Amino acid sequence: MANELSLRCRKRRSSGFELNADLRIPLDQAWVTVLFGPSGSGKTTLLRLIAGLESPDEGEIRFRGTAWHDSAAGIHLPPQARRAGFLFQDYALFPHLTVERNVAFGANAGQAGQFLDAFGLTDLARRYPRELSGGQQQRVSLARALAASPALLLLDEPLSALDQPARLRARQDLRKLLAASAAPSIVVTHDRVEAVALGDWIAVLAGGSIRQAGPVREVFRRPADAVVAESVGVENVLPAEVEERRADGLLVLRVGSARLECVDASGLIAGGSRVLACVRAEDVTLSAEGDPLSSARNRIAGRLISVAVDGPLARVEMDCGFPLAAAITAQSASDLGLAPGNRIYAIIKATSVHPIAE
Repeated sequence: MANELSLRCRKRRSSGFELNADLRIPLDQAWVTVLFGPSGSGKTTLLRLIAGLESPDEGEIRFRGTAWHDSAAGIHLPPQARRAGFLFQDYALFPHLTVERNVAFGANAGQAGQFLDAFGLTDLARRYPRELSGGQQQRVSLARALAASPALLLLDEPLSALDQPARLRARQDLRKLLAASAAPSIVVTHDRVEAVALGDWIAVLAGGSIRQAGPVREVFRRPADAVVAESVGVENVLPAEVEERRADGLLVLRVGSARLECVDASGLIAGGSRVLACVRAEDVTLSAEGDPLSSARNRIAGRLISVAVDGPLARVEMDCGFPLAAAITAQSASDLGLAPGNRIYAIIKATSVHPIAE
């Protein structure tokens, strides 16, 4: 029996929006999977199809070898038969029940107490949902879902109801709880920080289709196309031409009047082809002298356009014959004496440049 969730399904809305999803999640590698993308990309629709709250117009959904939906075979298991726990954005707690009775609602007899203890809710057992903070409500909702021993846990924007100060702590707590839970989970979010903090695996949706899926850090560092690069926040997506393909697998790219060396992990990009060179801002180091001792292959001279300090970080905009953004520490910006108009060098490792064939 394959330890995976696989789906290939289509759902069309009356608005004209169409979800056409093809996805395989290896559950042994992806204990926490994030469905990530902008609002309106189809994340919640896909989650509801997996849960059985809606039916695809056509296609199939299989969980660990069992068909949850198969249009061709006429199979559609109802939500209760799938044993999928679903956490809604507003947590959907029963307002007339105490914390203890909310958790006990789906639990096996006598097991509510252990979930109250595991989620740090014992002291809140006699309170009602209206007497809880957003973070406490989240824990109650998660405890109630897991107390029902689900085969799969589905969470729709679980942190969206919290204010910003509460989200940081709740995010850390949620990751620990999901990683330690007895069931794999799928989390919907449009927040990049949450995606990285919560997920082992990610599926990026845009325009109703899944553009890329894989380990979170791999997808963020090596987006498959320009749409994914924009979605995951790659600050530098530079039109370039492959000037040379070397025998050691390195590519030499022409970006404006500058050259960039990079690694073609695919081995499929030909010399003379057009590509997009993707570089995350945090992978750009700055130096006033070009740092001749650095092992990085790429040193690009430019003029400083602006420096914006935000707490411990500084965002730097440069003109290198093309726009280039860097993210460095505020202390580094101060040490370099950065000011608009300064001549500065951007230093980038070849492994930090990800080429995408156009």
